[in-house]
Amino acid sequence: MQASNNYQTTTNYFLGFSRIVTGLLFIFSGLIKANDPTGFGYKLEEYFHVFGTHFLNDYAVAIAIVVCGFEVLLGALLLLGFWGRSVAWGLLILILFFTFLTFYSAFFEVVTSCGCFGDAIPLTPWQSFGKDLVLLALILVIFVNRKRIKPITSDRYTQSITTVALVVISLGIGIYTVNFLPFIDFLPYKKGNHLPALMTLPEGAEGDQYEVVYTLKHKTSGEKKNVSDKVYLAEELWKDDNWEIIGDPESRLVKKGYQVPIPDLLITDANGDDFTQQLIENPYYNIIVVAWDLESTNLNALRTINALVMNAAEAYNIRSILLTASSTQEAERISNELDLLMEVFYADAVPLKSMVRANPGILLMQNGTVIDKWHYNTLPTFDVLDKTYFSKDY
Repeated sequence: MQASNNYQTTTNYFLGFSRIVTGLLFIFSGLIKANDPTGFGYKLEEYFHVFGTHFLNDYAVAIAIVVCGFEVLLGALLLLGFWGRSVAWGLLILILFFTFLTFYSAFFEVVTSCGCFGDAIPLTPWQSFGKDLVLLALILVIFVNRKRIKPITSDRYTQSITTVALVVISLGIGIYTVNFLPFIDFLPYKKGNHLPALMTLPEGAEGDQYEVVYTLKHKTSGEKKNVSDKVYLAEELWKDDNWEIIGDPESRLVKKGYQVPIPDLLITDANGDDFTQQLIENPYYNIIVVAWDLESTNLNALRTINALVMNAAEAYNIRSILLTASSTQEAERISNELDLLMEVFYADAVPLKSMVRANPGILLMQNGTVIDKWHYNTLPTFDVLDKTYFSKDY
């Protein structure tokens, strides 16, 4: 009897520990991604590409909101002990799915970052896989002992009302941030950041170090060997006529160095001329409108922004530009259709998606610093901008 009691006590401790850790991790993971479901949606599109399910791309953000909400809901219900058996099944199915995805990403090197904790805590696929294995072990403890999960209250009405409230809250967070902006901006283009400083390697910092590997073949024996560029030069193999290089040299990462936060921003005009420095480091206020995909952008929002831009140009001669990853033809068509006052420039979609989670979104910049940024749903009027910013500097 004593042994049985000790076993039950130990099991209850393991179950309690597993519930607390798993519940908190699921809530944290869900909330971090719900803070930026648009970014999580971009990550889902990478997985859709890998598995050939491109038809889901149009629903990526909606799926992201549901997944984030489901994580928060399961974590909260687990801590409360409500619907224990159903929650245990949900957790097991979800973690098995996540574990498969992270292993597949890591083993086949198809997605470089899983997006488990959004941009707040970037994890490599192998780190994500390890995290999922730990969670799988904890969830197996919960699943095996699912009948032992006791709710904090046995009143079904209270459980139902609480569950409905959790569903509304968990989904509502994602819906809100998609239509406004993330509560916390973890991206390098956040308010207050000085972009030029984030686009260059700091003094004293070292970037990634690579070596070039050559495949050599002996002309007589047919022997093959791989040598690095340092060995190739040090041993003066290039002077030895008995060896010849076959194939293309391979570049290998030797040492991971400092990662520049903004490594890929290149702004050009329609002719391909580089305007990055001129536009980003403009010493005066300038309005940057980001509409990375003009085919799916909100045209009514662009009209509203254009009216604000006209007022800013008339009152203070403030420069305004439209940044897009769309084709020149599409940009010219939209510009002519809406009679846009903004100058049109072009950049890759990846950095534009990171600038602001809206299509279109707006950045107010000065001297390379992001003064403020808005979703088109939260864009202030010209009078507000004038009072808050423009009139103070003119």
